[in-house]
Parts: sequence; structure tokens; C-alpha cells
Amino acid sequence: MCGVFGIIYAQDTNELGNTLIKGSRKLVYRGYDSAGFAAFQDKGSTLLRKGPGMLEEIIRKENISEFTGSRGIVQLRWATFGEPNLENSQPHYDSDKDIIGAHNGNIVNTEQLIEEFTQEGMTVRGTNDGEMVVHAYEKFYNQLHDPKQAMMKAQTILQGDYAFICGNVNQHQLLAVKMGSSLYMGVGDTFIVCSSDLGSILQFTRNIVFLKDGDLVLYNDSEYHIFDIHTGKEIQRPVEECTINIEEANLVGFDHYMMKEIHEQPKKVQELHDLLENTQSNMDDCIDLINQADHVYLVASGTSYHAAVVGAYYLNHLAGIHAVPVLAGYFNEYYNVSPTAKDVIFCVSQSGETKDVINVINPILHNTSAKIISMVNVIGSSITQKSEIVINVAAGLETSVPATKSYMNQLFAFLYLATYAGSKKKLDKAQEIHNQLSQIPNLLQETIDQVKEEAKEIADLLVQRGSDLYCLGYGIQYGTALEGALKIKEVYYKHCEGMYSSEFKHGPLSIVDEGYPILFPASPADDHMVISHINEIRVRKGNVIVISPQYHGYMKAASRIVAVPDSDHYFIPLTTVIVLQLIAYYASIQAGLNPDFPRNISKTLTVD
Repeated sequence: MCGVFGIIYAQDTNELGNTLIKGSRKLVYRGYDSAGFAAFQDKGSTLLRKGPGMLEEIIRKENISEFTGSRGIVQLRWATFGEPNLENSQPHYDSDKDIIGAHNGNIVNTEQLIEEFTQEGMTVRGTNDGEMVVHAYEKFYNQLHDPKQAMMKAQTILQGDYAFICGNVNQHQLLAVKMGSSLYMGVGDTFIVCSSDLGSILQFTRNIVFLKDGDLVLYNDSEYHIFDIHTGKEIQRPVEECTINIEEANLVGFDHYMMKEIHEQPKKVQELHDLLENTQSNMDDCIDLINQADHVYLVASGTSYHAAVVGAYYLNHLAGIHAVPVLAGYFNEYYNVSPTAKDVIFCVSQSGETKDVINVINPILHNTSAKIISMVNVIGSSITQKSEIVINVAAGLETSVPATKSYMNQLFAFLYLATYAGSKKKLDKAQEIHNQLSQIPNLLQETIDQVKEEAKEIADLLVQRGSDLYCLGYGIQYGTALEGALKIKEVYYKHCEGMYSSEFKHGPLSIVDEGYPILFPASPADDHMVISHINEIRVRKGNVIVISPQYHGYMKAASRIVAVPDSDHYFIPLTTVIVLQLIAYYASIQAGLNPDFPRNISKTLTVD
């Protein structure tokens, strides 16, 4: 959550304001409730404009396009410490207004620091944790008069994870720190920029430096120096060309990014299939680790956890690998054991920056010899840097906050891994499915074409009913039910609970009255249980909408069936989730909401 962006040119430029605006717009999808812009001018003056509310309104109201200067910092903030108001919006001045800085992250000892800095005579204007990072730097800069040494000392009193960018009025450089939150650096012909978000840099340059935790960077318009924040030793990190297609961040004929990204799923699965076919040595290494493991934990949060639920089914059923999906925030509490060298922690994260997942990884790296495998969409992210093996889901830039194509590619990556592992064990079903994987892109396209109009009709029914609802799944479809429910909650703002269908009779069945809507993604292979679960609802006059390949048993039992194309049992989670994505999208539109940027949530969760 939050995003920070800091750029420096050789001299004052009239383009600074527009550059900062472009940078800020690429941070919007991460989630925010306030925004701010700062500019440093060569003559020693500064501009700082900020406040709560929508970015475009702040840009217009504060005339950000007219900002001039040689250096600038932007921050979009999602409130954790301090309510969203003017004082707590970032960037922040230090006490004397000769330092400006902003952060992305979470400083957990903020309240103690407010008390300490106030007692020391500093001018503390708000209760935001980003301001505490600025004052921590200020405190030691005033003692040491050296940016590098000051930040090395400041980090010793800051508890939490953060990325930080700041500048001193009379120094033609910026300082940046990566301490657990995302931060990248881009090197252009006439500038250098650091940002929480890779996409915000790629619109200016493809020459990227992938920073690591503990990196302290001093940079001007033409050179950068990276130091270990703990030891002060200089570190060499090369510039690499990034090949991500930034054109994917354009709407190109769609009204919303969510719909565009739903339609991109067939193409992205095809690209991932081709990538995995060409990197089978990476698959072999991954399978070798998993096959030798005593325990395999699939650790994830949110949408990625739902992919892990389906992925565990694939690994168990197709490869004979006992994999257990675990919510990242639950792992250290529930699994109160120290993983050993014979255990694999398989981390799943779209951004590669998910704080809950990093909280699982860090103690393992420090205290055990367990193996870390990651499945991510952002190579060079914090989680990839902590992993022995990385599986790139290659979904490309995903601008809409609700994950669609990244979830699809996570499912496909797990299916590929499971069938490949099973094939190496000479398991017939795995070999059969693996040989059919190249058909999935066409299957997904056929699904989109076939179900769009019916999904819109279901969305209309939900909006007319206006009630909360359930999304049930059994067996292979449990993860699909969880993901469908999340999508509806995210973009339609109605409570939709995802549940294992056999649990529905243990209490929640009491909520069903005439017409109460139940979405039920299903596989015909599970009809022995699913039909019974449907009947328990139908006899109480509930409205059961089954999402499945055409199947006479479900057609007779359900109120309605939304038919996806016929396919193998193991492909059904990929096709039926498209229906749920579309239902969520259309419900959001019909309710007058913006599905791309839901209130209160963020694309990249970098706080606890």
C-alpha cells in the first residue's frame, strides 16, 4: 500500500510538474486516500502541496503541472498511522523545512517516536508514520551533517518495513532506502528516478536497478551510489534492461482495466505456457526440491491464497505431492514449528512484495534452512530476492486492483507444475493432462465469448436483489468459490462469503429464504456431493446458480446453470472463474461503481 516516487534532473526544468503527475498516476492502483507533491529548486526554495482526496482533484486544485525544479517527490498514501487529512498526507517537511521526505510502509513504533521527537523539540505536525522517518533522518543529520551516516543511524530507531525517499534543500541529490518495502531505480539519459512501483519508472526508462533490502542509495541526475545501510560498505548493483510490455497499461478500447485484463487471460496463459516449455530446467529444480521435502506449505494471502488452494489440489491429485495451503498471516501462529532443511515453503504473491508472506520468509531465512520457492508476477521483487527458485507467472502489468489475469496464470502455473511432476513419475492422468495444456488458451477465449451475456444477466439479478450472497464450492472448486466471493466483495461492495459447500448446512443454511442467491461453481465429477448440497438449498426456495460445463444432473437440480465449455475436470477452475470475474465486473458497473479502484483496498499490500 502507498507509493513513493522521487526523480532528479541536472537543473531546474519546467517539465518537473508533468513528470511528477505521470509518476503519480501509475501509483494510483496501489490504493490511496491522500496524495502529495514536492519540488526542490536550484535556488534553494521548495514547493509542497498535498491533501486527502482524489489524485486528479489535488493535481488540478494545486496546479501541479506548473511545478518547476530539478528534483521532485510524489507520495500516494493509504492510511495506517494517522487519519487521512492535510497534516498526515505525505511528503513531509522536517522541523526547519530544509528536508522533505516520504515513505511507503509501516513504522510500528510511531507513537513512541512522536513522543520522543516532541520532547526533543522537533516540530511534529501530524501523527503519520512517514513523518517519523523524516524526523529520524533529521535528528541524526543535524548531528552528523552527512546524509549516508544520518540514515544509517536513523534506521536503528525505526521499527517496521518501509521504503523512503528524501532530499535536502541545498544538496543536489536524493536519498533512497529500501527496508522491506518495494523500491526500484531507473536510470535515464538526463535523470535518475526511484519508485515503489516498477510501472511508474518504465514509462520513462527501461534501464532498471533492482534494489535489495538494506540498500541505501544516494543519487543525482547522472550517477548513483548504493551502500549497505548497516555497514556503510558500497555495493555494486548493475543496470538491467526491463522488457515488460508497458503498453498493457493502456485501455485500448475497453471501458475499464478489469474487463481488459479479463480478456487478456487467453493470451497471457499462452505466453506462460511457452515460457514454461522453454524453462523446464527451472521446473526440474522446483520438482526436485518438492519431491525431497517432508512438508510442502503453499503460503499466500488473498487471491494468491485461493490459487494456492487450487494448486494444492493439483499437486496432490496429479503428482502425488502432499501440499498444504496456508494463509500467510496464519502460518507463524498455527505452524508453531521451525521448518527444517527437508521442508519447502512455497510462497505465492502477485506483487512479490506481500508483507504477510515476507513475514513468513524472514524468520525462516534467519533461523532455519528450509527451502524457499516463490511464484510471482514481478521478477526482482523482494520475495524473489529471498527465494532459491522463482516461477514467473508472466501475467504482465495488471492495473486493475482486483487480480484477474495474474490469478489465472497462477492457476495455470500450478497445473503445469503438477502435470509436469506427475509425468516425470509416469502417472498416466498427469501425462494426459500435460499433453492438453496447449489447448487451454483457446478454451479460455471460448469461455469468454460464450458466457459474457449470461454473466451480465446474473449480475443484473444480484443487483436487483440487492442482498448479500454466498459462493459455494466443493472439491476442486473450493478455491474458485473463495476467489469468486472475493471478486464480488472487492468491486460490488456486497458481502459474498466463499465456503466449502459441505459446510453450508452447518449453520449458514439458516440465512436462505425465497430467492436468496447462491453462486455455485462446480465440476460434474463431483456431482455425488454437489447435487445433494444444491438440493438442501433449493427445497428452502433458494436461488442456486450453478457455473459448470453443461450437465444434466445440475440442470435438473439448480435454479439456473451458466454453462462453460466442456473440458477436463482439471481445467474447470480456469473456465468457471471467468464467469465469476465477469459477474463481479458487471455487478460493479450496474451499481455505479468503479471496478478498477475499489475503496479502501490496495493492489500491493506492504503493511501488516
